[in-house]
Amino acid sequence: MDSKTFALIGAAGFVAPRHMRAIKDTGNHLIAALDPNDSVGVIDSYFPTADFFTESERFDRHIDKLRRKGTPVDYVSICSPNYLHDAHIRLALRNRANAICEKPLVLNPWNIDGLQEIEAETGARIYNILQLRLHPSIIALRESVQAAGDRMHQVEVTYITSRGKWYQRSWKGDIEKSGGIATNIGVHFFDMLAWVFGNVRYSTVHLNREDCAAGHLELAHAHVRWFLSVNAEHLPEAQRAQGQRTYRSITLDGEEIEFSEGFTDLHTDSYRHILAGEGFGVDAARAAVETVYQIRNAAPQGLQSDYHPFCKQAR
Repeated sequence: MDSKTFALIGAAGFVAPRHMRAIKDTGNHLIAALDPNDSVGVIDSYFPTADFFTESERFDRHIDKLRRKGTPVDYVSICSPNYLHDAHIRLALRNRANAICEKPLVLNPWNIDGLQEIEAETGARIYNILQLRLHPSIIALRESVQAAGDRMHQVEVTYITSRGKWYQRSWKGDIEKSGGIATNIGVHFFDMLAWVFGNVRYSTVHLNREDCAAGHLELAHAHVRWFLSVNAEHLPEAQRAQGQRTYRSITLDGEEIEFSEGFTDLHTDSYRHILAGEGFGVDAARAAVETVYQIRNAAPQGLQSDYHPFCKQAR
């Protein structure tokens, strides 16, 4: 396979090094990067000769010039804040480059329709990083659910990833920019749930605050109670006693699903799938975007009906 050229938007962000590593590990080259923050020394560990820009206008101009010279960028990897994904995907496609975007692909369902129009106009493709679909434990779970036929399962998803005071002061704490807790830290779980258990039939939101959100989903083959939080006080006592800052749990019909390992190379695996023509496109991203949009705009019902047990300690 011929080596491909990449540009990257959001080089100073938390997830950017995973993309840099994926580009390198798949035998490709990062030739340009963009971020308004110039704390991007990590680039030296992967692609020290890459051009770097702090202004999107100059980055866009550089990509355009490369295309006009006959040396176009093949892919633009997008690791920018959630609310900018739509604009940055459009920047990539205008330059006839394929886009590889972190989740959520966009914040609003109607943005997906607009991106599909641009795909059709330019012939470039948009791919979303939905790495849980590549996790061996999640693949095995999906296969077991499919083998069980029409059975309705009872599922409980708990994800607590503690964040400091900086979180609410950053774009991640601004619902207009991040989409809120369910979107920012939960969208990949909602994608995984729909991929494994089928389309959402009904959604109820019990809590939706700056630090946590919880609700119930009825899917084609599961009832799901979910709880998401960035508040360390919501961690189980055992995790707090051990000084842990993260807690991740999925239970299926009362049994814990082990998936604590196997996350290290999922971005590289995602890139391999994309480069082989097997990546997850715009349509694959739609269900999760619709789910988190509904959660964001739903009126919380409080602690009634089938709520997640962690809701009690979050009151």
